[in-house]
Amino acid sequence: MIREFLHWLKYEKRFSEHTVNSYKSDLEQFEDFLKNIDKDLKLETATTPAIKSWIVNLMENGYHPSSAGRKLVALNTYFKYLIRENIREDNPASGVRTPKKPTRLVKYLEENEILKVLESCTYEESFEGLRDNLILELLYGTGIRLSELINLKMNDFDKSSGTIKVLGKRNKERIIPVNSTLRKKMEEYFLLRKSEISTDQPFLLLTAKGKKLYPMMVYRTVKKYVEQIVERTTISPHVLRHSFATHLLNRGADINAIKELLGHANLAATQIYTHQSIEKLKKVHKQSHPRG
Repeated sequence: MIREFLHWLKYEKRFSEHTVNSYKSDLEQFEDFLKNIDKDLKLETATTPAIKSWIVNLMENGYHPSSAGRKLVALNTYFKYLIRENIREDNPASGVRTPKKPTRLVKYLEENEILKVLESCTYEESFEGLRDNLILELLYGTGIRLSELINLKMNDFDKSSGTIKVLGKRNKERIIPVNSTLRKKMEEYFLLRKSEISTDQPFLLLTAKGKKLYPMMVYRTVKKYVEQIVERTTISPHVLRHSFATHLLNRGADINAIKELLGHANLAATQIYTHQSIEKLKKVHKQSHPRG
């Protein structure tokens, strides 16, 4: 049944290839767990106690709560599919609680740090130098995800309205305003791309050989320039997304507007930035108040 389920995810639910592969891996991992208990146990007839035991086993083996929680989501979706197909009547995963995640604050750059990265780093006077700068400007100026960045196409930028169209998770489109600095950088890049790169690629950001960017290249690019300014153990494209949201919130932006810009499905995902802002206020209060 796993094969039929994965086919349903991919072609009817339109899940991404990455998500489908993750679900496949999770289901096979749980199936192996069941067989280690009893070779006659089957995935389709799994019970709630068996699922609880698996989640406990994952946590005891060092899995992060979010990873164990994601695997539980895969099981939930699978058993809902079995109910839909009249293969079983109940969902044994529905009675299993998601492991609690420790509260942690998101990592972000301070405003002065990100401005130094964008304006004071040494970027080569070449196609690659301008492209690298544009990568950082786009990530911070729009808050888009890494996957959204590398999938941007030339015609996603609307010069007349000063916006870009972003295709997010589950193929959900959103429109994001482009600030004047970023707009200027994009126009410069368009001209240089046209004159130096011979390609019919529709994607906006390319390698010097005219190929589509790949995730690790963007990671290396972000790390290369941020490390020139800031000493951090964790540097990733997502840090710039976090910085975008945190700076908007700190400057008084409405959280619902931030939610739409980030492409979050629900407000709960955006509220982590509220917690971040509160923690910053506490720190300022402690440092500055006579009784802090």
